[in-house]
Order: sequence, then structure tokens, then C-alpha cells
Amino acid sequence: MLRWLNSLMAGLIGLVLAAPILVVAGVSLNAKRSLDFPPNGLSLAWYAEIFTDPGWRGALIASLVVAALSAALAVAIAFPLAWFIWRWRAPWARAFEVLGMAPFILPPVITALGFLSFWSTAGQYGEPWTVVVSHAIFFVTLPLVTLSLGFGAVDRSFVEAASTMGADDHTVLRTVVMPLVRPYMISGFAFAFVLSLNEYIVAYMVAGFTLETLPIKIFNALRYGYTPTMAAVTVLFVLLTAAVFGLIARFGDLPRLLGAWIKPD
Repeated sequence: MLRWLNSLMAGLIGLVLAAPILVVAGVSLNAKRSLDFPPNGLSLAWYAEIFTDPGWRGALIASLVVAALSAALAVAIAFPLAWFIWRWRAPWARAFEVLGMAPFILPPVITALGFLSFWSTAGQYGEPWTVVVSHAIFFVTLPLVTLSLGFGAVDRSFVEAASTMGADDHTVLRTVVMPLVRPYMISGFAFAFVLSLNEYIVAYMVAGFTLETLPIKIFNALRYGYTPTMAAVTVLFVLLTAAVFGLIARFGDLPRLLGAWIKPD
């Protein structure tokens, strides 16, 4: 009886959580230009519009490029920080870890205003590349956390054995440590990529209307009314996010990447 009640409760919670997505998915299938639910006829035309309409297609490409570049830069920033903290274990090195997590801990609007002030003072406001840098700094916490977990899971006896055999720090990093932490690098990249793809306020505050990502495109399109295309974009975001994390779960150890079952250092 208790097991049946637990299953029923889990099912109800799952239904409540999935209900908004199901409604949005239904709206995206409307045959007419309306937000009716249940849908008034079925059509995939609004999904096709994402790729055929120049405005939506350009926003999609801009979002993918910004997300990929900012995620790669975030990993490039986080990796030496995590390596230094783990390799030398200096008490004051934790200050760098706190510094790396600070942008993500602050409210997004505060961080966005900070970026706006900085780029305006530097005379670079409105440049598309500033969005990449801002997103990389904003989301550097994610690869920093996953890489810290990865380094924490590395058996230090491997490093000591390599050093005993005459390997310097660079060789140890390249041949011993990198293969062990590579899954954590990939997961950190994936987390930063997905959040950058969906981020609005920092991109808008930094670049304004000079760079139109999909979230900005959605908000701009709201001025001209609601269309099922917006719902189709939302469903596309959800599917892409599910695909990214599904691949991590399929080819990696997702619970461990999220911090579970880590062997104490």
C-alpha cells in the first residue's frame, strides 16, 4: 500500500512538473496563428519557421555560436583555477574558488548591471564578442565546480608515481590528469552551453539590440503579438537541453558529475 501511494505521489508530482511543457508543446502544434490549447488543428509549420524565417534562423545561429564559444571560454578559465587549487592545496588558493563562483551566486540582474557598467566604461558596449566574454565569466562557476569534483576524484598516488618516474608537472597534467578529468570538462562545457543558450538578461544588457539571440528574439517578437513560433522555440530549447544531459547520462556518470559518490581526498 505504501509503495502504491509513493508511486501515485511521484506520478502526480511528475505530471504537475510536466504540465507546462505539455501545454506549450500543444500550443506549438496549432494549425492557425493562435495560442489555443488544446490545439486548433495540428501543424509543424511553426517549427519549420524557426529554420526558414531569416529572423528566427539568425537568432538560432547567434545563440548556438555564443553558447559554444562562451562555454569553451568558461572551461578554459575554470581549468587552470581548478588545477591550481587541487595541485597545490594552499589555504589561500580557496579565494580563487570563491572568486570563480561569485558571478553565479549574485542575482543575475546585479551581474548584468556590472557587465553593462564595465563594457560601457571600456567603450565596448554593444560589441557581440562582449556577450561571449560576459557569459563565460557568468557561467564559469559550472565548469569550475565539475572540474573541482573531477580533480577531487583523482588518486594522487598516480601523480606521485608519475613524478617519481621523472615526469614534470606539464607531463603529469597531460598524460595522467587530463584523461581522468576529461568527462568533467565535457559536463562543465555542457552545463555552461545550455544555460548560455537560454540566458537573456546579461546578453540584453551587454549587447542591446546589436546581437539578437533566441531569448532576445522572443522578447522582441512579443511586441508584435503572440505566435506559436515562440512555443516551438521553447520546445526546441527543452529538447536540446534533454538531449545534452541525456548524452552525459548515457556516456558518463551523471550522479558523480553532479557531486555524488566522490571519494574523499
